[in-house]
Amino acid sequence: MSVFVTAEWLAQRLDTVIPVDASWFMPDVSRDSAQEWQQRRIPGAVFFDFDTRIKDPTSSLPHMLPDEERFSQHMGALGIASQDTLVMYDTHGLFSAARAWWMCKVMGHHNVFILDGGLPAWMASEGVIDNTPPQPRVEATYQTQFKPYRYMDGATLAEKLAVMNVIDVRPETRFYGDVPEPREGVRSGHMPGATNLPFATLTDPRGFVISEREARSTVLPHLSDTRVNVVSCGSGVTACILAAVAEHYFAYPVAVYDGSWTEWGGHSHWPVVKAG
Repeated sequence: MSVFVTAEWLAQRLDTVIPVDASWFMPDVSRDSAQEWQQRRIPGAVFFDFDTRIKDPTSSLPHMLPDEERFSQHMGALGIASQDTLVMYDTHGLFSAARAWWMCKVMGHHNVFILDGGLPAWMASEGVIDNTPPQPRVEATYQTQFKPYRYMDGATLAEKLAVMNVIDVRPETRFYGDVPEPREGVRSGHMPGATNLPFATLTDPRGFVISEREARSTVLPHLSDTRVNVVSCGSGVTACILAAVAEHYFAYPVAVYDGSWTEWGGHSHWPVVKAG
């Protein structure tokens, strides 16, 4: 199933789809994604705040998936109905938009896509930019249908790790434990048996998804036909890029480990490997 759409595709359908700005920046970056959306966005775009609003407020981990009721409330408040066609994008090119795509897919939203190349691609194609004060959409009714095969929790992964195919998309230096983790109290290294496929290898320098030919040589060798494919990262954001690429090109069901390394590395009883 296609996941990525072009700026030209979106421009031809702006009157029938809802663009969704899901931009997010790492904690050490001094930028405000919500403010940037207010000042510069694709016409009709709403802001999907998975870091402070559309998240599990009871979790100590960053931006964890909320329960179905909370997700439905937030989507409805944004004026999004479950049958709407959504196009997720971010200001990087391809980064946090994949997290919003995955959140919607795991909640059963069918017609949701990612804008390949994000806002930079839209602007490069001379797409219209709206810089007027955003107007709220009329509240809608949103119904979820949770897809458990798209989701992985830490306890299940720890129990069944030996029969899982774990792909870690963090940078190689973090995977091998050569550098400290950015979050305090989180151990360095990786899960036993995991393979490393840095998320930066999934995009080109302009922020577009790699080609199918590149994906066949880069991504396909990491996927299993016999075991559950689980992708992990630092906090559940960039893992979703691999999930999107695997679905777009190969229709592979890939579960995202929501807590990712922030949870695993912070759990003293779960095994950690520091060598390749």
